[in-house]
Amino acid sequence: MSDVVRSPGSVAWRALGTTVSVVVADPGILDEAAAVLRDGVSRFDLACSRFRDDSELSRLNAAGGVARAVSPLFIDALETALRAALLSDGLVDPTVGSAMEVIGYDRDFDAVERDGGALRVQVRPVPGWRMIQLDRAAGTVKLPSGVQLDLGATAKALCADWVAARAADATGGGVLVNLGGDIAVGGPAPAGGWQIRVTDRHDGPDDAPGQTVGIDAGGMATSGTTARRWQRGGQLMHHVVDPATGAPATEHWRTVTVSAGTCVDANIATTTSIILGPAAPTWLAERNLPGRLVRPDGQVVTVAGWPAETTGTVACSG
Repeated sequence: MSDVVRSPGSVAWRALGTTVSVVVADPGILDEAAAVLRDGVSRFDLACSRFRDDSELSRLNAAGGVARAVSPLFIDALETALRAALLSDGLVDPTVGSAMEVIGYDRDFDAVERDGGALRVQVRPVPGWRMIQLDRAAGTVKLPSGVQLDLGATAKALCADWVAARAADATGGGVLVNLGGDIAVGGPAPAGGWQIRVTDRHDGPDDAPGQTVGIDAGGMATSGTTARRWQRGGQLMHHVVDPATGAPATEHWRTVTVSAGTCVDANIATTTSIILGPAAPTWLAERNLPGRLVRPDGQVVTVAGWPAETTGTVACSG
């Protein structure tokens, strides 16, 4: 753990290629909640990281079409990704691993070259999530040779839900977990709910353009095309890949934020919305998912009861 930032009631550090933090309603439980966060981040990183050779995901990607035994945690993460694919009609697809590498996101984002040469490999549609063979009873997963998984769209959100639930159970207090904009809360919320500043970047200043909302349960997630950007041959890239093309999704929204019953469900909805583009507001409204969508020019669109923007804090139920 490095670059630790601690204040009364919260602690944050760099991990998973982003900033992870835990906030508690009672400062007396902070150390215990932080220990749960450290444990959860370590477990999920070892299971699901695309950027470490010893992770379960990397070993599975290198298996060459052979079934591999995996841990129950990895199975949970993969089942979550498959559920996301089903709910999104394949727009959130875990077989985007090779596409991520082709467009240049082939290492922890802090180390990604920001202005590289033109792509040497043509992008193409991803293989598709239905090619994954998961056998929970046997504890194995098999990928066709050449298929590469990337669970980043949902594993981080699942980790947030996992940590929030366990930290609340361990401490008996109210806990908010923030993993780079994927937020989950557990236990009793403070009066007025947890105050969350919704902006383009999770690490932006407190006065960054955006909106402050309050939640008391569930989760919230933000997906966007502005925070993780780089260039290849002068062409702008971002990390939200459209499975139908294997290329970054067309930039209709620069950020989408959704409140839901879990961080995972919020994350599925935000990623789906970025890829859906102009159809996203209708998709969210049909599922009664409160959302805030921001166009590249800064225009804000809200749906499904997301609160109107005011100068104070407003409630947003998941």
